[in-house]
Amino acid sequence: MLPITVVRRRAPHELQKVRKTLIVLLLLLVVPITLSTGKYLFFDDRSVDWQTADRSSAGLLPSPGEYAEALVRVYAARTVRWRGIFAVHSWVVVKERNAPRYTRYDYTAWDEPIRINGFAADGRWFGGTPETIAAVDGEAAERMIPKIRAAVEGYELRSYGDYRAWPGPNSNTFVTAVLAAIPELQATLPPTAIGKDFPYNGDMFGPTPSGTGVRITLGGYLGLTVGWVEGIEINFLGAVFGVDLRRPAVKLPGLGRVGFGH
Repeated sequence: MLPITVVRRRAPHELQKVRKTLIVLLLLLVVPITLSTGKYLFFDDRSVDWQTADRSSAGLLPSPGEYAEALVRVYAARTVRWRGIFAVHSWVVVKERNAPRYTRYDYTAWDEPIRINGFAADGRWFGGTPETIAAVDGEAAERMIPKIRAAVEGYELRSYGDYRAWPGPNSNTFVTAVLAAIPELQATLPPTAIGKDFPYNGDMFGPTPSGTGVRITLGGYLGLTVGWVEGIEINFLGAVFGVDLRRPAVKLPGLGRVGFGH
């Protein structure tokens, strides 16, 4: 007698749950990006030629000659032209105590990926005004700066041709690696920092940059982050959405963090 194989079909209510979940995920992806596109088209002046766009100081930093304290800053600003609908570019600025100038570290697609002082420390990013992601001064900054410089020197994805805008490694991948070297900063890049989930050290699973949680990433294309500082984030093809429990907010593709604080 031949064995009888029973094929179990999904119940209609199970299929409904799957459909609803897919619809919610699609809305979380499409609606925020649509709103960000509208903002770009009707309210932002980001269509200027990149060669003539404003890259002057945004006035966020004091004159280094008049400010003796050590200083660490992490900035992010919307990327050039239509790419700013989706993503930001981030960078790191440091100054030792009594230093006469700031040092700015960027990771770009031009020439050698790691650029040192290629732009004004708090300069507008091709017209986009920077947002301060993290700020530390005084003795705490003094302790962080050697770790930051070591992280920059030891960053492996620094050869010509390593840079990839999507899914990484890009500027946000680089800054994430720096943040991981100074977990005491307790900072995280915004959800619009596409590339921050790229595995710069090759690890699919590991701690978050703040050291307060864990992160799983599949080449930067898919991932899950759970941490006290980072919150709960789902990465889908570079688009990040989630929630921040420490400082209540939602995280949305295109729009970024919507809630309290920074």
